[in-house]
Amino acid sequence: MLGSTHGTLTTNSRHARVAACGRPPGPAVHVHGRSAAVEDVDVSGRPLHSTVPDLDRFFRPESVAVVGASDTEGRPNSGITRQLIAWAERVGARLHPVHPSRPAVFGLPCVPSVADLPEPVDLAVLLVRDPLPLVEELASAKVKFAVAFASGFAETGPEGAASQARLSAAARRGGLRLLGPNTNLNAFEEFREDLEGPAIALITQSGHQGRPVFTLQELGIRLSHWAPTGNEADLETADFISYFASRPEVGAIAMYVEGLKDGRSFLLAADRAARAKVPVVAVKVGRTETGARTAASHTGKLTGSDTVVDAAMRQFGVIRVDGLDELQDTAALLARARPPRAEGVVVYSISGGTGAHFSDLATAAGLPLPTLSPEKQAELHQWIPGDLSVANPVDNGGHPVGDWRGRKIIDAILADPSVGVLICPITGPFPPMSDKLAQDLVDAAEHTDKLVCVVWGSPVGTEPAYRTTLLGSSRVATFRTFANCITAVRAYLDHHRFTASYRSPFDDAPRTPSPSVRKAQALLRPGERLSEHAAKQLLRAYGIRVPREQLVTSAAAAVRAAGQVGYPVVMKASAPQLAHKTELGLVRLGLTSASQVRDTYRDLTDIARYEGVELDGVLVCQMVERGVEMVVGVTHDSLFGPTVTVGLGGVLVEVLRDTAVGVPPFGEDQARAMLTELRGRALLDGVRGMPPADVDALVEVVLRVQRMALELGDDLAELDVNPLMVLPRGQGAVALDALAVCR
Repeated sequence: MLGSTHGTLTTNSRHARVAACGRPPGPAVHVHGRSAAVEDVDVSGRPLHSTVPDLDRFFRPESVAVVGASDTEGRPNSGITRQLIAWAERVGARLHPVHPSRPAVFGLPCVPSVADLPEPVDLAVLLVRDPLPLVEELASAKVKFAVAFASGFAETGPEGAASQARLSAAARRGGLRLLGPNTNLNAFEEFREDLEGPAIALITQSGHQGRPVFTLQELGIRLSHWAPTGNEADLETADFISYFASRPEVGAIAMYVEGLKDGRSFLLAADRAARAKVPVVAVKVGRTETGARTAASHTGKLTGSDTVVDAAMRQFGVIRVDGLDELQDTAALLARARPPRAEGVVVYSISGGTGAHFSDLATAAGLPLPTLSPEKQAELHQWIPGDLSVANPVDNGGHPVGDWRGRKIIDAILADPSVGVLICPITGPFPPMSDKLAQDLVDAAEHTDKLVCVVWGSPVGTEPAYRTTLLGSSRVATFRTFANCITAVRAYLDHHRFTASYRSPFDDAPRTPSPSVRKAQALLRPGERLSEHAAKQLLRAYGIRVPREQLVTSAAAAVRAAGQVGYPVVMKASAPQLAHKTELGLVRLGLTSASQVRDTYRDLTDIARYEGVELDGVLVCQMVERGVEMVVGVTHDSLFGPTVTVGLGGVLVEVLRDTAVGVPPFGEDQARAMLTELRGRALLDGVRGMPPADVDALVEVVLRVQRMALELGDDLAELDVNPLMVLPRGQGAVALDALAVCR
């Protein structure tokens, strides 16, 4: 059981995970406002449920104050004031200009200060260079929200970061929710009211990067909100994810993110969206070192390890794309498309070359293109010449699309129960064929609950078949490139597969410490690295199996220990400073006699003396040979806290760097999913006559290491179990070596 001090290891992972939770999960906390008592925290004291700020009064205020309002022509504040007046009229808000020396602004009565406002204000827009004094005044006046456009804060360096911290603290003290600083007017754009259907809600940290998504309205795709978060001194990306996921009109959330303010808040918000089955599509910059530096200088926040960010997004179903074109196309599809009836994708085209090209790309990207049944192929050959392939892709040869046969073919494909998506790449306009094909696809889409996608490949984009027929349909998803279509369809299938089986890891996260934590804490040495022997004792405290071994301080004791451990044995020098013993010749394998053990003890101590290493002894260990060498470890990420890594171990960990990362909390299913990410996953299934490895035992170790990371928190700075020898199925896994660093 978890917390045992002996070397046995249960392989019933699911049972162990549930038993480790301590007590049943508590109810979800639905909270509005800045901070509320969180009923549920995990063993590290971190919240298990997100709070949802009541942003209704931000996006639809009843009263607005514009502090620093102006109507002097040519001044930036005048243009902003004019835009805010128009926005207030659209949302039905009363607007109050505030300026110390103006009786009126654009004909509206102006008050000299916040204290003179004629009524309580929901939202204050601050058009001033230094918003700090005003934030304190607004808080005193019980204003709910404020927007600070001013720059010169954390994006400029340490001094600006200190100013931003003071701004954040002032807002927090007064219960004021602040957007910005270093934000813009995007929240007050004019959204089209004539569009119907599920909408995209947009979150950006750079206003211009949201423009491509915002202009989707010109293609008939509805947008409902735009949150330009800026430096996120208070309100952050996670707040808006949580809020948008609760809005009935939002079909998808699109984000451009430069840096995350708080990793835990982001995970909780992504979890809320996953529970609500609201897709989140994100461009997150910082994949490269250059991109990370640029992002930090622009928003003044930690970018975080991109590998960890990527793992966190994948773990909670956030769909990460690279380009703004992919962001707009993927978000548009996910917002509007109904859940798939099946996962099969059929490619249908006028040209055999087009179909083959698209199918190659789609298959390489992992889209499932099933071969249509012989019966379905025979049905299609009623309208398509018999010498053309209709197995998938379906090549109609061109002429059938020009008459009544075109619609028959499309309907027959969509009627196949294995087909959930029909994709028709039209590489260029070829009237009247392409016009008739586009109309047939639109008409068929209106009478099916399956997804119909069209790729309009013409670089012109002014053709009536594209501008009027395809873009005029709310049921056909239209793309301009093969790549964007494939990316969006793959995200569509992945999202619905993910949410169909999603179980929040926060529901099963441990709430109470295990008995192991006290034993483990007694072994920690603050600020020090543990010796291998001490690190293995730490593993034993969490029920992770280690070899039989003894720590000895004499050659005679080494011989006695070898007899008790059982030949053959391994001998290793042991000292906290020895992170890499093999390179110094301080590890010897396969010793089979007392004389070898005695001589090896002397050799190891002589080498250590020569190298200036003060040993705490020599380990005499059971030799474990047959298995797959893996690595399991813990590191701390600046945004997300403790993370767990699993991968191919031994020397391969440094050569191949084949690892996967998990961000706690996660359950057994996610631990198994981490293994599927490994390029060398096949080694665990058995290759070249090797038996399958005990994957259940490996998963169990990953979960126990996660528990250790959560319970020990910052006290455990780093853990490296390498190699973890995963034995043949049913025989468990043994930690042959371990390194632990205490904070």
